Amino acid sequence: MSSKENAAINQLLERLECRYAMRILWALRDGHPQTFRLLQDSVGCITPNTLNTRIKELREAGFVDHGSDGYIVTPLGSDLLKRLSDVQAFATRWVAGRAKK
Repeated sequence: MSSKENAAINQLLERLECRYAMRILWALRDGHPQTFRLLQDSVGCITPNTLNTRIKELREAGFVDHGSDGYIVTPLGSDLLKRLSDVQAFATRWVAGRAKK
């Protein structure tokens, strides 16, 4: 992997590693707008201050936007979520495998 590719993935992972960032994106994955309160409930156990901070960061990254009906993922955010969709299948297999132990 080139240094440019390393820099790009490091920047993306740095953004997504922030606490609750992935949960916020995942909560918005169905494409339906969510109000701040609904998004807070969807994510669970997140303070309003932390949610505000993460939304701001995700908006700056171009993954989330705010429309007239609430927060939504952008086309870029949808593209990212499509690429992460295999995580759901993996998580299901992983949990099932751990339960057998």
